[in-house]
Amino acid sequence: MKQFKEELKERLKCKISDDKLEFLPSGFQRVGNIIIVNIKPELKEFKKDIGETILDCFSSIKTVCNRFDSIKNETRTPSIEVIAGNGTETIHTENGCFYKIDVAKLMFAKGNVKERGRLPLLIKPGETIVDMFAGIGYFTIPIAKLAKPKKIYAIDINPLAIGFLKENIKLNLISCVETILGDCRTVSLPEKADRVIMGYLPRTYEFLPAAFGFLKENGTIHYHDTFRENELWEKPIKILEKHAQKAGYWLDNISYKNVVKQFAPRVYHVVVDAKFENILSKSS
Repeated sequence: MKQFKEELKERLKCKISDDKLEFLPSGFQRVGNIIIVNIKPELKEFKKDIGETILDCFSSIKTVCNRFDSIKNETRTPSIEVIAGNGTETIHTENGCFYKIDVAKLMFAKGNVKERGRLPLLIKPGETIVDMFAGIGYFTIPIAKLAKPKKIYAIDINPLAIGFLKENIKLNLISCVETILGDCRTVSLPEKADRVIMGYLPRTYEFLPAAFGFLKENGTIHYHDTFRENELWEKPIKILEKHAQKAGYWLDNISYKNVVKQFAPRVYHVVVDAKFENILSKSS
């Protein structure tokens, strides 16, 4: 990424003064054939020049976008503007899976790459899975394509995300996924799940009662949330224990915990794989 910034400096030094060149983006996110950068306010007047320069650097890129604000609201809508090229819809390929997405309307989380590759390896043949915040299929698609689940219930509150998820199911030739448009806190399913995925931030703990409502007597919750550095790992485990007890479960064991990425200064997006057992089944 350092090389990327140096290349931009060299190409733009005739248009941007030396004191402002240091504000050039040092990296980018690539989604399909679209590049997304964060241009600082100091370079706002040069964003078109920066976009055209980046477009010239990559022959396989059709569009360059600037992300000018943080992700907003529960439907995870990004603040994106095109600064070079045109078109914000693309197909992103990762781990042999295809994701169709409009980057101006939906978020593609680059920090979850490892998680999207890790989860399919955990799935046992015949499992039933609930993806509570499915989006365009970030976790649903690789699990359905690379593992052998019996059924995945993919829930999302955003109709646009569900629309792309349905397209991605077709793109990846998948047949074991049932898409559900709705709030996962009010959704009823015809069966319980071996595994529940909670890939949403922040304040994910507010959805734990719903997660336990989906879970079989014995099952695993993949719990994503944000915590301060000094809260790891005591606080997330206490939260899981507290909600488990309220729902009538024991926390059996923590099989995995990891920092996915930095969310804010000294605040981290973490994931905890927690296995639970229903109290009544344990005592019988």
